[in-house]
Amino acid sequence: MFPDSQCASAFTCGRDKTSYMARFGVAPFVKKQLISQANEGAFTIMFDESMNKSTKSKQLDLHVRHWTTDRTGNSIVRSRYLGSQFLGHSTAEDLLEHFKEGTKELNLRNMLSVSMDGPSVNWKFMDLLQHEHGEQFGGMQLQVVGSCGLHTLHNSFKCGFQLWHVEKVLRSLHYLFHNAPARREDFTSATLSSTFPLPFCGHRWLENLPAAERAIEIWPSIEKFVDMVKSKEVKNPGNASFDVLLESTKDPLFCAKLHFFMFISRAFQPFLEKYQTDAPMMPFLWKDLEDLIRSLLKRFIRCDALPASPYKLVRLDVKDKKLWLGPKDVDIGMGAAALIKGLSGPKGRVSELSVLQFKKECQGALSEICRKALDKCPLKYATVHNMMCLDPRKMYSNPDECLKKLKCLIEKFLLDKQLKGGIPSGDIISQQFEKALSNEARSLEFANFQPSVSRVDTFLSENLSSYTDLWNFCKKLLLLSHGQAEVERGFSINKEVETCNMSEETVVVKVCGGVTQVPITKELMSYCASARSRYRAHLEEEKKKREREEHSKKRKYVEDDLGQLKKKKKSFLEMCSSLEKDADRLAEQAESSAGSKMATLITESNCLRRRAKDKRKELTELDAEIEKKIAELTKLS
Repeated sequence: MFPDSQCASAFTCGRDKTSYMARFGVAPFVKKQLISQANEGAFTIMFDESMNKSTKSKQLDLHVRHWTTDRTGNSIVRSRYLGSQFLGHSTAEDLLEHFKEGTKELNLRNMLSVSMDGPSVNWKFMDLLQHEHGEQFGGMQLQVVGSCGLHTLHNSFKCGFQLWHVEKVLRSLHYLFHNAPARREDFTSATLSSTFPLPFCGHRWLENLPAAERAIEIWPSIEKFVDMVKSKEVKNPGNASFDVLLESTKDPLFCAKLHFFMFISRAFQPFLEKYQTDAPMMPFLWKDLEDLIRSLLKRFIRCDALPASPYKLVRLDVKDKKLWLGPKDVDIGMGAAALIKGLSGPKGRVSELSVLQFKKECQGALSEICRKALDKCPLKYATVHNMMCLDPRKMYSNPDECLKKLKCLIEKFLLDKQLKGGIPSGDIISQQFEKALSNEARSLEFANFQPSVSRVDTFLSENLSSYTDLWNFCKKLLLLSHGQAEVERGFSINKEVETCNMSEETVVVKVCGGVTQVPITKELMSYCASARSRYRAHLEEEKKKREREEHSKKRKYVEDDLGQLKKKKKSFLEMCSSLEKDADRLAEQAESSAGSKMATLITESNCLRRRAKDKRKELTELDAEIEKKIAELTKLS
């Protein structure tokens, strides 16, 4: 395997050694280095949760976004995996507890913001964290820029297309032939097609464009297959997936619905491709998101009803039908329009009324997508809007507006106590920015800047680093996260390497960046050299932990037994007292009686006294047993 090295060819490493070298040698070194770098300045924490099928628990992944240098020595923003926490329940309080546990080694005074997706529990967690952060650091507040924009768009798209149950059909298409070799053979024989459906992604709807395109491609074959099943030329699969397809083939407009699905999905693709990156994109987010939503609104809302102001656009009531175009003027895309044109007409399969209803449903889908997007997207946050001041193209074309927006950001940071130096520092930053706009920003490099080609953090570092106060403030701004793509990518990697017997500790040890890019330093070698001693210490600690657990279990068993004995003793005491009282009562009755009745009462009284005496003997034995358990419990203390 290593013909060019005698040392490497003679190297052997067993499973256990490989495991503890990774876990107790490389991993602690990498994490220590990461925490040391992050604590040098401000940072942002990114987190997300996902079900881990290996550990059968929810996995909360934490990433830290901080400034570092790349291999060429350029300053860049990078998001790196910090660690994982495993949860059962995931209330806001649970999330806060595990969040603090996962970030305990970081200097949280330097924490600038928290990036997350947008369920209600996360916002409650954010409120709790803000309150606790303010109490701990003298009123300091974290910057809030909304939830992940990518998640928002996926969920908005999902809301718009739930009306037609497109996902049900696409899922059924896939599952009908998934892991079914006999059915796949029947389909190929009947239709002469060897092309099969693609899987449907239920949590990232905008990534289902290939699945929809494949469905359109094979739909004639699917209709032929269904017809042959109905005529009993092919065996009926007899499952729910086939029943769904059977109903779908009865809808003459189903392909038009799929074409509309693809048409809207394609509108989102450039935005998704651009923002599936770890590079800072916040300076461009507002404009790109505004352009995307405007393009969607123009498809079903009158142009004169669209406000020019982005602030008014966010507050636009897209459900108000008075603003809508007429159904005939709705833009449903070339594919759907061409298909409807072929289906409608005097001899067509679809009536004009059905076409009109379809277009109204398209309007409804678009309005629901836009409503959800406007309600949840980051456009509602002033910080996101003001971040446009760091777009090099804006700095060149409109310096006055950029200066105004930077001053708004300075005021926000002062209000949240995130700016060291206070108002004097803010004045210096604005003065330096004004100077940079008059000098460096006049270069054509700023006008020709392309976010898809160059990184804005590297570009601004090269041009603004001479302005110390300004650049330190810009570094904070560029740490604000535009989305959760890096965290989601980590979950995808996990799913590829998970095994059924993988423990939580093993899941936490993940490779970041590629093994060939790790520099072999003396400190790393020292960590690896001492990995075995840490491994032995870990084994010893695990042994002590098991002993403590076993000791705790034994103590619990003894305590439970002692509790049962004490309850039994109490019951015996009550029984003895009751028997003696009844015996005394019968004896008193016998004193006032005569003849056979007196003899009977005395007999019953003596019988009760004997039973009480027997119970007293059992009580003595019980006391001895209790003393024995108390002595045993004392030894276990």
